[in-house]
Amino acid sequence: MTDVAFLKDEAPQSPGGFPLKIDVGGVDVRFDLPSGMQFYMGLPTITMWTESSMAGLMLGLSRMVGVERFNLALQSGGRDSVDGDWAHISTFPSFEEGLASLAVIAAAAGWGIWEVVSLDREAEVGRFRCKNGWESVYQRALSVCWGSGMMGGKFAGLCTRLFGKNCWAQQVSFQARGDEADEFIVRPSDRTIEGDLELLLAADAATRADLAVALERLRQEVEERRVTEEALRRTEKENAFLIAQQQKTIAALSTPIIQVWEGILTLPIVGQVSGARAATIMQALLKEIVDRGAHHAILDVTGVDTLDAETADHLLRIVRAAELLGARAIVTGIRPRVAQTIVELGVDLSGLTTVADLEEGLKTALRGAGVRAPGARVSPSHR
Repeated sequence: MTDVAFLKDEAPQSPGGFPLKIDVGGVDVRFDLPSGMQFYMGLPTITMWTESSMAGLMLGLSRMVGVERFNLALQSGGRDSVDGDWAHISTFPSFEEGLASLAVIAAAAGWGIWEVVSLDREAEVGRFRCKNGWESVYQRALSVCWGSGMMGGKFAGLCTRLFGKNCWAQQVSFQARGDEADEFIVRPSDRTIEGDLELLLAADAATRADLAVALERLRQEVEERRVTEEALRRTEKENAFLIAQQQKTIAALSTPIIQVWEGILTLPIVGQVSGARAATIMQALLKEIVDRGAHHAILDVTGVDTLDAETADHLLRIVRAAELLGARAIVTGIRPRVAQTIVELGVDLSGLTTVADLEEGLKTALRGAGVRAPGARVSPSHR
């Protein structure tokens, strides 16, 4: 089955006369000496001395992570490497025929002799054998018996595909300790690689590799938290900026200062005038007076529903601040109900220039600026 036969067509020859393309049991093996690569069925492979190079590699890995984790890692690798194997088996009428064909390819690659000892589809149990597998060979060289984890993982992975259920391989014979071959019983199981790792951790059998994994997981979690925190901070800043912009917009809408004539500003006031809002109005108005060089400021209170003593005091402060900058302030639009309230409260507005409405306020400002305008209905008692 594994006899080496040179291809009948003339294959390229190496400098020593050895053919660079050979057939091993029907399997095409090619060597590309200039690139230093070997190809098995068209796929790149590597040839290693099992009792030295392979044994040294496996020994080093087992020392780093411990034999238990080492075996679990090999089983995981075996499970993850069956895609191509299953694709090959699926081309045959039965699983047994497909595995027999795959066994020829495996033997040609030095994976030992594979055999299906028994397969009960109804009970979903399979028994498999591997003789002279590379795992048993390197372990005999090291005088250890760790089991053939990767081979067991392969058989478990194939049965998982066959039965459609997660399967686990139990090794019952060990060639590394003197048995004729490695044998495995495979059946559906809840047992998983991840579950066995958790059991090792629960048994306080942690290794440096576990610590490294835990530290890496912690690092990733910290990094994820940092990224999330930065995103939240950016969102918070964006929201704060948005809120600030909204507040500025609201403030601008609540204090719409309009230049109705050169040197004449008007400020319609709507709603309540609290201390905070009065400060905002004053700041905005004074800024506009300075920026535009205004000499008159008309405060229209038509939209103010109530004018109590506190609101009146705020208006007086705004007027005085404007006048300190050299701008005459004119209050317009005091409603009758508001005027009655002012009288009842005894609020002194003698320091304010008031007129009936915005039109009269503008006429008053124009006359004060020396601009010809129709006569205004100004109340002398309120000048």
